[in-house]
Amino acid sequence: MGDRLPSGDAMTSAFPVLAQEVNGHALAYLDNGATTQMPVQVMDAMRRFDTHSRANIHRGVHTLSQRATDAYEAARARLLAYVGGSADHELAFTSGTTESLNLVAQGLALPAMPSGGGEGALLSPWIRAGDEIITTGLEHHANLVPWQLAARRSGARLRVLQPDAEGRLSTQALAELLSPRTRVFAVTACANGSGERPPYEELLAMAKQAGALTVLDAAQAVAHEVPVLSALPCDFMAFSGHKMYGPMGIGALVGRREALARLAPLRMGGDMVEWVSETDAGFAPVPQCLEGGTPNVCGAVGLAAAADFIDGVGREAISAHVEALREHAVAGLSALPGVRVLSPENRRTAIASFIAEDVHPHDIGTVLDERGVAVRTGWHCAQPLLERLCQSPTTRASFALYNTHAEVERLVQGVAAALDMLR
Repeated sequence: MGDRLPSGDAMTSAFPVLAQEVNGHALAYLDNGATTQMPVQVMDAMRRFDTHSRANIHRGVHTLSQRATDAYEAARARLLAYVGGSADHELAFTSGTTESLNLVAQGLALPAMPSGGGEGALLSPWIRAGDEIITTGLEHHANLVPWQLAARRSGARLRVLQPDAEGRLSTQALAELLSPRTRVFAVTACANGSGERPPYEELLAMAKQAGALTVLDAAQAVAHEVPVLSALPCDFMAFSGHKMYGPMGIGALVGRREALARLAPLRMGGDMVEWVSETDAGFAPVPQCLEGGTPNVCGAVGLAAAADFIDGVGREAISAHVEALREHAVAGLSALPGVRVLSPENRRTAIASFIAEDVHPHDIGTVLDERGVAVRTGWHCAQPLLERLCQSPTTRASFALYNTHAEVERLVQGVAAALDMLR
């Protein structure tokens, strides 16, 4: 493939779930901001692992254990390369973006132990009383609630970089918040509630210059506009498999090795220690110290296969396609009476989130489902953002490489029918 998207038949073959009918209509799956579908290439990679190499990793000398270990570490290397990591970066597997961000927020608010260190070797928490944490008003709850808790536990102050009335973040507003007390700045690469793509590169650079550790939630970008980590002033980046054509229950925290070493591990036990006595223990180096317990090895294999699939299609081709679908949806929805699309001028996003005057999003979603069109309705785990922008939950359509302009037309026509029926 490489530079253009597969044909319709090839797409259906790659994603057989899309061939079904829902309520008597061909399925138009437009809920990709929540979960993308998996291609057969990913399913096959996971099936091969489970039928050929399934075993626990790192601890066995037998052949299957060594195969599993090799597959797991190869997946780690593949995904680190996928996000543009350098020799200064490491990647720890997690259950997804939420666990990754919790690991950073809680890990920076607790005392950390240097690799191999024992009793008396604890490092002071990175976040302490009197410090400041900055996140933004665009964030998913997973990049807000953990920082609320970290601030309470540490005695730090949580500050929120608020968007303007159109939902945009500005560098000037961040400059006014940054101070010598700023220890952490956390921002999204794309707001899942509105589709806004903030200037995160500039924002991260400003916070880094101020001496803060920087955190990027890349969950909504990693399937098309993939951040290149080595080109960013970014200490931690989190993403999930189920938003990039991969399996559920797997994701990663990737970042600078020195920054990852500042984290207090949250899961103690097998495979994250170098030695243990009855009264003490020494931790393994990163990333192993952040991966206590039996990991989701099959999920890691599937996530690496998803990265291969995306690169096989072509990142630029995927980005151009989903952005064109979003532009089509914005134009069609905005032309409907009483419909307002959030962040309408933003081009570099695959999310179209909208409200309709006098009609509840859940009712719109129900009418669309009756027509075979799957969208998301509600607060999208971004209640503070939506309350600020529109005081309401929204209907959200989000696009992937397998969606078509014909499906966008079905979306617009379905919303128009819902408005006629419900008003």
